[in-house]
Parts: sequence; structure tokens; C-alpha cells
Amino acid sequence: MHTVHTGQERLAGTTGVPAFARVPVLVIAGLVLLVLLLTSGRYAHGFDELYFLVAGRDHLDWGYFDQPPLIPLLAGGLDSLFPGSLTALRLPMTLAAAAGVVVTALIAREFGGGCGAQAMAAGAYATSGVVIGSHWIGTYILDPFLWTVLAWLVVRWVRTRRDGLLLWAGLVTAISLETKFLVPAFWALLLLSALVLGPRDLLRRPKLWLGAAIAVLVTVPTLLWQACNGWPYTHMSDVVSAESPGAWGFLRDGLLGAGIGAGVLAFLYGLWRLFRSPELRPYRFLGLAIVALIAAFLLAQGRSYYLMSVYAVPFAAAAVELQRRDLARWWKAVVWPVFVLSAAVTLAALPIYPRSMTQANFGFLTLGSVFSAGELPTEELGRQIGATFAALPADRKPHTAVFAEIYPFAAAAEYYGRADGVPAVYSGHRGYWYFDRPPESADSVLFAGFDPGLLRPYFTNVTTVVDGLIWRYDGRRVPWNQLWPALKSQ
Repeated sequence: MHTVHTGQERLAGTTGVPAFARVPVLVIAGLVLLVLLLTSGRYAHGFDELYFLVAGRDHLDWGYFDQPPLIPLLAGGLDSLFPGSLTALRLPMTLAAAAGVVVTALIAREFGGGCGAQAMAAGAYATSGVVIGSHWIGTYILDPFLWTVLAWLVVRWVRTRRDGLLLWAGLVTAISLETKFLVPAFWALLLLSALVLGPRDLLRRPKLWLGAAIAVLVTVPTLLWQACNGWPYTHMSDVVSAESPGAWGFLRDGLLGAGIGAGVLAFLYGLWRLFRSPELRPYRFLGLAIVALIAAFLLAQGRSYYLMSVYAVPFAAAAVELQRRDLARWWKAVVWPVFVLSAAVTLAALPIYPRSMTQANFGFLTLGSVFSAGELPTEELGRQIGATFAALPADRKPHTAVFAEIYPFAAAAEYYGRADGVPAVYSGHRGYWYFDRPPESADSVLFAGFDPGLLRPYFTNVTTVVDGLIWRYDGRRVPWNQLWPALKSQ
């Protein structure tokens, strides 16, 4: 086996691994932490954040139409402890992004990478779309970190055969199942790949299946909620496929999400080297599993950000293989400027701009001002709905329900409208339909949405309040318990 020794570093395949590159890796992780902390207070809540927050604060349950309970629990709990603080709300994602940098470096270490390889792997993760997305709290941000930890545990098991790592993998899987329901695809294709390429004894390890049993046991309350509500999560595939940009859009956005510059190159090169490198032969099944996952997401018309969960292993493989190659010294003069450029692109895509800036693109680059373009109108909408409710005659407020056509409108109205006395907001859209229906005492509705015809058949009068956005309906014709099923939408 061709190896490169630097000081006390020893590559995988000998009796140990290189020392952890503590200083460069922690510096990179610290910079990610600092940048996200400094920008997390901008600009306002995203509409998904508001949905998670309201779900966890006012409608906490064991499950939801579109997700397990962990992120709503975190969002609702943090807003209750630190009301209105965007920095506190987004702190779990900030920490997960910084930790993901470290774990990616640890994967490179398990592959036999020394200080330089670990730093490059950490840099690739730090300049990827995972960090940009970590501006928001969301299932799609925490889950990539959990998958990265799972990958590290599996890689470490391959090298050490310490079965306790598989038990820890079961616990991480349990947390992932409380975040999203995608991780079974990871395990199914990983184990199938191990069966094809080895190590086949992975499937015979009792602690692997004990960890799986723990994950299932932890997920039972969420599964019971799904069963009691007709398995609504099974309909999310229809929702996601309806929003699909197509195969080209999925591959383009998923690849660019690895990071414009170093990330895209590292992902492609690392994936290729997983199949070609003799030194990485024991980990080849991971490359096959990643390719299979990409194909599965593509066939299922999944969202491109699902691929953020599989960036770490190719990043680590690319960094280690670059270090192993007997390249000319000039390559270092190329690599580091690429990382500097990638860092600049990542920084430009974060919300570092004033609230008034509206330009969202600079050529093919998306600027971080796009966050304000989405968050500030959501805040304005919520406050407008609240002000409209506050302007109602005092004797009509107890008999008027606020109803939103889609869940982003509902969440914005429920969060920002509380200051104007909005007691609750109802919607038939996605998870909101399961929260509650209006009381029978509500014979009028303040409706926010796009289609005023949605409620018109059920009321005698309709009045435009804000043209194209808000209407008031009076004289309800049928009871809510009959009307509510007809309003369900996804």
C-alpha cells in the first residue's frame, strides 16, 4: 500500500490513524460558528421557521403531517425561552454546522488523512450549501449533520470493528427519525451496498440490529400518531414531486449545493476515488451507497437539498486522495486560492447585507440578500393580517376565525398576529389541518390567501378587506365539523 508519512501520522491500514488536526480544523469550525452567529439575527423568521415554531409552541404533538416532532419541539421551546430571538432559535443549526465541519475532518482522519487532508475536508464542508442553509432552523439542516455522524461511525467501524460504534449509530438514527423519515433509505442502501461489495459481516453484527431496535422503539410514538391520523406523511411524496424541478434541476442544484468552487470539485473527485482508490477499497461500498441514494432521490423526485446529507464522505475521500497523490508542489498554490474563493462565495450567500438591499443575484451567484426577500415580506404579511383583525368591531372578534389558505400565511398570522389579539389561526393546508378547526361560535371568517372562492360556497356574504389578499366572510351556512373535511389540502 502506498502511504505518506508526516511526523507521527500513520495512514489507515496500519495500526492507527493520524493525529487529529486540532488547530486547523477547530479554527475552520470556529469561523463557521462565528459567521453564523453574527448573521443569524438577520432578518426575520422564514415561513418554515414560523411553522415549526408555532407547531412546537402551540400545537406540540408526537407527529405532524409533514415531519416528526423534534424540530417543532426545538423551535417552540427556544422561542418560549428566548421570545423573538432569531439567534437563539437558530442556535441548534449553527452548532450543527460547526460540528459537521469537525466530523467531516474526522472522516478524513479515519481514511488516513493527515493534517492537510483533514483541513481540506473541513474546508469543503465549511464552504458548502449546508452552512448557508444553517441560517434557518429546519429538518433539512439538522438531518445532514446526523447523516454525517452516521457516516463517521460506519467508517470508523470498518477500520476498528468496534461494534459499540454500531450501537451509537442506532442512537443517532433514532434522533434522525425524529427529524425526518429519510434515514431508512440511508441504511437500506448502505447495507445493500455492503452486501454487494463488503464488508458483509456488517450485517451479521448483533449490535447493528440492537441499535436498529432502539431506533424503532424511540420512533413508536411518532408512528402511532401517523397511524392514528391515517399515515399523512405518506402523502408528502406527492407534495415533494409536485414541486420537483425535474432531473436536471435536481442534479444541478444538488451538485452546486456542495459548494461553488472547492465543494463541487471535491464531491465529484471524492466520489470517483471511492471507486478507484486501492487505499479506499474497504470503503467502496459507501461510494456505491451514495450513488444509489442519488438515484433513489432522483427517481422519487426528491428535493435537491437531500444531497447535503451525503457530501461529507466524498469531501473526506477527495482530501485524503489529494494528499496521497505525488503531485507537484504547485498544486498547493492552486488548492488554497480555490478554498479562499469558495469561502468568499459562501460568505456572499449569507445575510451580510442591509435589510434594504433587494438585489438577490450577482451573475450566477445567489446573494444572501435573498433571505431578506423571503423573510421580511412574511413578517409584513403576518402583521397586516393581525392589524386587520385588530380593526374588527369588538363584538365581532369573538365570533371571527382567522383562516389562511396556505400554511406559510397561517404561521405568519399566528406568530405576528398575537400582538394584535389574534387568538388562533386555522388552515386546511398540510399540517395545519390537523391542529384544530374553528369553534362553532365562529360564524365569520377573516380569510388570507389567493382564492376568495375557496370559502364562498359556505357563507352568505363576502367582503374584500385588502384587495387580492384578505377577505371577510359572514353568515356561515354549515357547521364547522361538516365544513372542515372539505377544506383539507396539501
